[in-house]
Amino acid sequence: MKFWVLVPIGLALILIVTLILFGIPIGESVRLLYEGALGDKFGLHRTFLKSVPLILVGLGIVVAWRAGMFNIGGEGQLLAGVSAGAASAHLFGNASGPVITWIILAVCMAAGGLYAGVAAWLYVARGVNVVISTILLNFLTLHLVNYLVRGPLQEPTHSIPQTMSLPAESMFHVIDRQTGLHAGIFIVPVAVLLIWLWIHRSPSGFRLRLVGQNAMAARAARVPVPRVQAMALIWSGMFCGLAGGVEYLGVSGFLFDKFSPGWGFLGIPVALLGGLNPMGVVCSGLYFGALFAGSKNLEAFGAATSSLVLVMQGAAVLGFVVLHEVARRRASAATA
Repeated sequence: MKFWVLVPIGLALILIVTLILFGIPIGESVRLLYEGALGDKFGLHRTFLKSVPLILVGLGIVVAWRAGMFNIGGEGQLLAGVSAGAASAHLFGNASGPVITWIILAVCMAAGGLYAGVAAWLYVARGVNVVISTILLNFLTLHLVNYLVRGPLQEPTHSIPQTMSLPAESMFHVIDRQTGLHAGIFIVPVAVLLIWLWIHRSPSGFRLRLVGQNAMAARAARVPVPRVQAMALIWSGMFCGLAGGVEYLGVSGFLFDKFSPGWGFLGIPVALLGGLNPMGVVCSGLYFGALFAGSKNLEAFGAATSSLVLVMQGAAVLGFVVLHEVARRRASAATA
């Protein structure tokens, strides 16, 4: 049986086992999860909205990890992008319109890439471990957001720790006002297609994969390994910044403390569960998004708590690792 056929079966079993361990009725819980995530347009749109930042961050993680750059700083890069976007919106003042929207989004991407570039420079120029530098840089942006929403970017009345709300004309077009579904979701399929074509159908994508799989062979083939790795990390940061920008311009409209519920960190299991493949990231991102959307319904009408979705996410990743190892051993035994 193909590995990717086992994945949905394994995820379903993991979901059932998790419900059993929590002592929650399986039939009723599955029904509530389904209704909350896919039962009607409200659940479906909620799943889409929850999945968008996860998929975009997951794509960024794929780019970096495929080059052997284990980016753990998606959270910081996302927040750096949103902070820069909010600062640019502050400079625009009351100006609004589609042009402003795309300028803010471009600023978010650029800031995320530049922030990842700090870790890239530390690695290439000073040999600082990427895992360590990206983790530590996360904490800087957490404090930066805290300072900005209580300081220079705080809303005019200074009564709430958040920035001024964007004009409606500067946000993404709302497709469905009942659910809040916005046009920014269409950025996801475009980004997925571009990343897939780049990694699998371009010379630079081949070099990126070669560097990640065997840096020594890449050096022997005269591939500039440090430059490829640095650019991969920068592009990774740009996609994390893009994720924050889409959420800022499509959902919240303002920056506030705790803006991100952990998308930058959750993007890592999304990428891993997707097999570090752009198409796989879409499936895993939708799965995690559906868990978020459905668990709210389960929490409201069932006996579950908000911690259930975190347990499911962790169990899904562990289950994926087990399935991957089983498939690898079977493949090795078959070729032996």
